[in-house]
Amino acid sequence: MHVVACLTDPVRLSFLAALLRDAGIGCVVLDAHISALEGGIGAFPRRLAVAEADAIRAARVLRECGEDAEAGPAGDEPAGDGSGGGGTAG
Repeated sequence: MHVVACLTDPVRLSFLAALLRDAGIGCVVLDAHISALEGGIGAFPRRLAVAEADAIRAARVLRECGEDAEAGPAGDEPAGDGSGGGGTAG
């Protein structure tokens, strides 16, 4: 599975999933149950994943619809390991 989005907004997540499904790309929402348990405070983002074989096509579909497949809007974590790292300590 390849994660194409990592979001705390369930409405936007549903929209992205609908875009993918309309394009014939199967997708699954990961971490939905833990997100429900945390009470909607956004502490645990949900991940939208597709099969590895569909990853490039899914990214293209989301890009063509004006959605960045690898990053959410301001405040959402980008897809990936979720560490938020990448910078250098000084």
